Amino acid sequence: MENRKQEPLVGDRRKVRDFTELHAWQTARKLRAELYGLTQGFPSEEKFGLAAQMRRAAVSVTANLAEGYGRFSYQENIQFCRQSRASVFELCDHLTTALDAGYVPQEKYRQLEMMAMDVIRLLNGYVRSTKRLKETTKAS
Repeated sequence: MENRKQEPLVGDRRKVRDFTELHAWQTARKLRAELYGLTQGFPSEEKFGLAAQMRRAAVSVTANLAEGYGRFSYQENIQFCRQSRASVFELCDHLTTALDAGYVPQEKYRQLEMMAMDVIRLLNGYVRSTKRLKETTKAS
């Protein structure tokens, strides 16, 4: 099994010592906070429905990034990043449902959708970086 002899690199090529330093996690955390604020304003009948689903999906994004970072192998980390990415897409669908139901204004929807796309872009980059690091480690 492969292991992490080197710490993963991101963005400015500095070493990341903790998952909270990952740009993808930081952006996903901001998105999660925005969604928690948004869902507080949902109707009470959605407390255990759409609001809860949106919160769970938002938590899943950051939690999967953290869990993947803590895994032993690069491949496991990549798999958890993929799960995180899937949760972002789930969240986007829930946002569309909230828009259609009139729970979120169009402008707020666009803002949150753009944040979600930023998270996906950062996750894709993190996966590419991790794959390169895996190949570099394998070659040495």
